[in-house]
Amino acid sequence: MKKIIIPLMLVISGSLFSQVSIGTGSQETNRWTFGGGIGVGFGSNSAFYLQASPRVGYKITDDLEGGVVGSVSWQTSDYYKSTMFGVGPFVNYYIARSFYVGANLQQYFINYKDKFYDYKVNEQETALYLGGGYMQRIGSNSFMQLGLMYNVLWKENSSVFSSGLVPNIGFVVGL
Repeated sequence: MKKIIIPLMLVISGSLFSQVSIGTGSQETNRWTFGGGIGVGFGSNSAFYLQASPRVGYKITDDLEGGVVGSVSWQTSDYYKSTMFGVGPFVNYYIARSFYVGANLQQYFINYKDKFYDYKVNEQETALYLGGGYMQRIGSNSFMQLGLMYNVLWKENSSVFSSGLVPNIGFVVGL
């Protein structure tokens, strides 16, 4: 039953994040943007990963957008269980509505439990992502963003993240 419910919920969630609004010119006065992304992963030892990152932005100018992005992820396997929440501001600069550069500051709150050693830890970590990417129009004012960000605060021996490099795929409505 789980093999049917989880993919079904992911398809429903993905379609909610990627709804495209097609309208008249009166929408162009609305400066608010909405979007986000979802992620899912599977691995050995019954590993499962689910992540959602909603975002709300405001067009400061036609090419400059600022806002707030959130993040929540769940990871579990035979050996560990982890929950992580993140929140912070972002800014994106759009180049000809085909490319973007951006920055994103996230404060993460991590709850980790090692099932094998019965070890628990609650941590916080700050990440400053810088990067950019490509935008593909998928409607009159909606885009899919494909990008690459790097956490300039990442430290190999002390970070909870395995790498500072983060590929991302997301959707934005309202640009």
